Amino acid sequence: MERFTRIQCFLGEERFKRLQARSVTVVGLGAVGGHVVEGLARAGIEHLRLVDFDTVQPSNLNRQILALTETIGRPKVEVARDRVLAINPDCRIEALQLFADSDSAEQILKPFPDLLIDAIDSLNPKVQLLTAAYGHGLSIISSMGAALRTDPALIRCADLFDTKNCPLARRLRKRLRHNRVGRGISCVFSTEEVNFDYREPEEEIPVGATPWLDRGRQRRILGSLPTLTGIFGLVIANRAILQLAEENALIFEEA
Repeated sequence: MERFTRIQCFLGEERFKRLQARSVTVVGLGAVGGHVVEGLARAGIEHLRLVDFDTVQPSNLNRQILALTETIGRPKVEVARDRVLAINPDCRIEALQLFADSDSAEQILKPFPDLLIDAIDSLNPKVQLLTAAYGHGLSIISSMGAALRTDPALIRCADLFDTKNCPLARRLRKRLRHNRVGRGISCVFSTEEVNFDYREPEEEIPVGATPWLDRGRQRRILGSLPTLTGIFGLVIANRAILQLAEENALIFEEA
């Protein structure tokens, strides 16, 4: 199709057809995950499973591509589905408004995708999903912390156990080791050193109903730029596109 002429020209017909045929599950449709989905949709991937429990909030407007004045209060999975179909009406989309944890992991992962992209920003759900996916031997790209960063030149791709200067990755590794998870999870992270300056959650009335409201709201606030979080998502999408276009979709080269 004309809409994908340039990526087909870049990859070649065989690799492009291979890319189109892949299935990708993206969990977490916030600042990073929304840009991941944007990149995958515009690359022509024709099977996406999109997972997020939350609705679009006014506080999302500074950095989330799915957040517009007219989408406030809507489930992120529905907004993402509509956006992908506006880009590629032929894409098959599964939109699951689910909270990712050990109870929902099997529903999220099965049938198994060619690639799982973890863009969850909370530690416990991240640990539980990655533990389940690792146990099934799935190919994974996981996003580490994008908040507080300012330098896009310091974004890197590597195995989760080779990261540095990322507090989230450090805490995640500790938890995953306890769950007998080892090397083999690809991740995107920043080597930029950060000093944490938390703000406690403010009292607010969330817009839009979700049955997991009490589980997904209590988190301390970290400042973030609209640029760095978006770049994180596009770096992940870029890596996914190049990986999935290859005959062996499990290829991973450390940066």
